[in-house]
Amino acid sequence: MCGISGILKLAAGVAAEPARVERMRDTLVHRGPDGAGMMVDGQIGLAHRRLSIIDLAGGHQPMADDEAQVWLTYNGELYNYKELRWALCQRGCVFNSESDTEVILQAYKVFGPACVDYLRGMFAFAIWDGRQRQLFIARDRLGIKPLYFSIDDNELLFASEIKAIVAASERPPVFNRDVLPEFLASRYVAGCETFFAGIKKLLPGHTLSWNAEQGFSERQYWQPPQAVEHDDRRYSDCVDEVRGGLEDSVRRHLLSDVPLGLFLSGGIDSTILAGLMAPMLSGALQTFSVGFQEAEANELHYARTAARAVGAQHREVTLSAGQFFAELPRLIWHEDEPIAFMSSIPLHVISRLARKQVKVVLTGEGADELFYGYDYRYRSTLWNLRMGRCYERCTPAGVRRQVASVVAKLPAALRRYAERSFLALPAGPRDMFFENFSVFRRGLRQQLLADGHGGAERDIHQYYLRSYQRGGGDDVAGMSQADIQTYLVELLMKQDQMSMAASLESRVPFLDHALVETVLRMPTRYRMHGVKTKPLLRDAVRDIVPAEIMNRKKMGFPVPLGAWLRGPYWWLVEEFVLSERALQRGHFNRQLLAVIAAQHCAGKANFSDHLWLLINLEIWQRIFIDGEAVDRIYFGCPASSLDQLRNEASLQLEAV
Repeated sequence: MCGISGILKLAAGVAAEPARVERMRDTLVHRGPDGAGMMVDGQIGLAHRRLSIIDLAGGHQPMADDEAQVWLTYNGELYNYKELRWALCQRGCVFNSESDTEVILQAYKVFGPACVDYLRGMFAFAIWDGRQRQLFIARDRLGIKPLYFSIDDNELLFASEIKAIVAASERPPVFNRDVLPEFLASRYVAGCETFFAGIKKLLPGHTLSWNAEQGFSERQYWQPPQAVEHDDRRYSDCVDEVRGGLEDSVRRHLLSDVPLGLFLSGGIDSTILAGLMAPMLSGALQTFSVGFQEAEANELHYARTAARAVGAQHREVTLSAGQFFAELPRLIWHEDEPIAFMSSIPLHVISRLARKQVKVVLTGEGADELFYGYDYRYRSTLWNLRMGRCYERCTPAGVRRQVASVVAKLPAALRRYAERSFLALPAGPRDMFFENFSVFRRGLRQQLLADGHGGAERDIHQYYLRSYQRGGGDDVAGMSQADIQTYLVELLMKQDQMSMAASLESRVPFLDHALVETVLRMPTRYRMHGVKTKPLLRDAVRDIVPAEIMNRKKMGFPVPLGAWLRGPYWWLVEEFVLSERALQRGHFNRQLLAVIAAQHCAGKANFSDHLWLLINLEIWQRIFIDGEAVDRIYFGCPASSLDQLRNEASLQLEAV
């Protein structure tokens, strides 16, 4: 696991500047504290920060072939590199190291850009082919590893994190205000856009190539497969395939030359991994958990139960509100964009805890999207879509308008549910799924945007709807496909940035692409039936998950933000939402902001998610647009106090 970056000058005879390449590289020191490398040759400059996991003595980057004509800088892990290495040896390739890095290099020399089809793992890499004066950049299928780029008339910049591109840019960063409506609705920005004007993401399963003759070309080499509904396999056959695929994936993900462990939440997904990992290890499994001081937001009991079931050596940390908010500005800097999910903060804290013992952890990300784990979102949407289509066929439009007007006048307790049902919304995924689960829903969002900027012209759900269509007409499959290509990609970015901020590699066995393809091709009726979520997964692992955890209610990762912002941390709203400095940016309707804040403070409504987005956006602007130092973000709170709170979070660990 590493950090990569580079500069490509587009005009012949113009050389990449070593000082800028070095600046990009060392902005990512947290991603690779074990080593640094750089190559500058005419128009190309490649850089690398290393977190050594495989072949600790070898594998240094950027890596060149024996002729020093083909160079690679790479971030990730290949879980099939030994098999691929053997196959390449049969084709006459000679290796000088035991690293997976060299396997990618040789695979490119044999297969060219098609090398990505042979790679099984998580990766983002760039290859400079001096023979053809060509740059080839690739990102893994599911988007586990991030990769960003910027192109203008003179050069291409690319890096594992946006901040490295900003560090090399000649001009200060500019806020891409076009993404505001989507951010307010979805918490994040799907597709290739970012919060920075001119900086884009390379999409999962895509490659980007350049040469002087043809210029730039982008190619999609993989997309999630569609379900085969007329599959004649029995349910029991699919259960066996899931179990076999999981065991194979976990075994591959344990490949490491350094100690590894597991993030254990006490939910089904991470408990499954614990049950599969423990028998495969020579020693005790190392597990790590995080919880809050508030009982309603603490799952540590279940994590301890799961750890005891497999004889794990378990450690945990408890996080206070003060420690939570003390982390926020620094982690916004690490994440490059406003933090979408509150769970990013405890994720980073547990990463720091784990890094004291191990260098690699496995996590349960991806199981919910694959096996339909979002019960309320999926089931309620499916019911509304079916009822809504029937309602629209059987009820005249005029009557439907009258019913919708009645819903708008209902008492708040009833209106809260009715206005999100088929009685008030058109029967399609745009409104029933994407808009219905927005933070700022359409009406409130349009009122909030002071000048309507971006709201009238930009279809914020277009990318989501294209992903939904991969469901092939099946609504549940469509929701799963959309989540895999949008929501999950953001979760994976969070997982990467928050763990790498602690110099810790995180791996996601549920997202081995071979397992993903196997599961997604199974009939959707097998993945959603009965009253329990994830039936196919549950039936595949009943022998290794304690009954107490198998039967518990899903909590997600609760953060008691609403109460915090009504109490001693109300000042965050005053400073980052209602202050003149925040308001004078001109993004939002001042009067509406005041109403939202006042209703939340008085307990008349829960606007915690809304305020979270607004607080994050303002802190992000102060760091990246205003250029304010992270440790100076909290007005009146000295950096030494913040350091004390952060240290307290690190000290509060307990071996169980």
